[in-house]
Amino acid sequence: MESLDQLVQEALEEFRRVKDPDSLERAKARYLGRAGILTGLLKTLGRLPPEERPVAGARINQAKQRLEEALARTREALAWRTLEERLASEALDVSLPGRGQGVGGLHPVTRTLARIEALFASIGFEIASGPEIETDYYNFTALNIPEGHPARAMHDTFYVEGGLLLRTHTSPIQIRYMERHTPPVKIIAPGKVYRVDSDATHSPMFHQVEGLWIDRHITFADLKGVVADFLARFFERDTLRIRFRPSFFPFTEPSAEIDMSFGEGWLELGGCGMVHPNVLKFVDIDAERYQGFAFGLGVERLAMLRYGVNDIRAFFENDMRFLKQFN
Repeated sequence: MESLDQLVQEALEEFRRVKDPDSLERAKARYLGRAGILTGLLKTLGRLPPEERPVAGARINQAKQRLEEALARTREALAWRTLEERLASEALDVSLPGRGQGVGGLHPVTRTLARIEALFASIGFEIASGPEIETDYYNFTALNIPEGHPARAMHDTFYVEGGLLLRTHTSPIQIRYMERHTPPVKIIAPGKVYRVDSDATHSPMFHQVEGLWIDRHITFADLKGVVADFLARFFERDTLRIRFRPSFFPFTEPSAEIDMSFGEGWLELGGCGMVHPNVLKFVDIDAERYQGFAFGLGVERLAMLRYGVNDIRAFFENDMRFLKQFN
């Protein structure tokens, strides 16, 4: 007890010397912690004569209060010092010349989508949209895709909770549109689609545009004419080598793959065909009176060909060196 005042002075001096919050907390623990010096003195009060205990206890508590107040002041001073250092390091020299404001540009996929929509709108197609999270019914069943078909397999489709899934094509938009509209129906359905696939020419998320024309007396010749005209205008070429290769899709019959050649070899652009009568039955359209065609084209594939990009992943990596080319 005789050295209590000296002990307080030593503690105050140590508080003044600390340079950072961690050192301050260590100093606090030395004097005021559970195993600290002042705490130890309080535990020795029981060894004093009863008449001396109140005075000694009061002195220790006064010393403890002085140290706690000094500790609070030191904490505040350290906080201000830290803030001032940070503000000084982040200070801006407003006298420096400005760096200039860069001019951005549309993403190449956005440009491609806008071009596709404008070209089809010019020949009377409306633009339809729908949800990206779909039900099994709209994504598969209503499109004449039976149970057990490979397109339903987990390796092709992202399934989510509640029996829902991420749409694998924009064809569900066609079903939803036909449920609300009577023929003639003439739409395109652009949007994002999702499949479990990723490499230089495939992405787990990509864009697709599908077309649908339902009316009386629509034939496969109309389908070929619309697709050929669109591709010629999209690529701004008077002549294009296009072929329709027989294929199979559950929702069209007959069906074909659309291939195009700029020179040697052929490149697949999408699929097409005459809408299957079963699909029309799901939306209560009389297949005896109406018929039509549907097609689906990959937007990134069209963008790759138009801009000379050889890896689809470049569209989604956000590399500014790549994107600045389209400003």
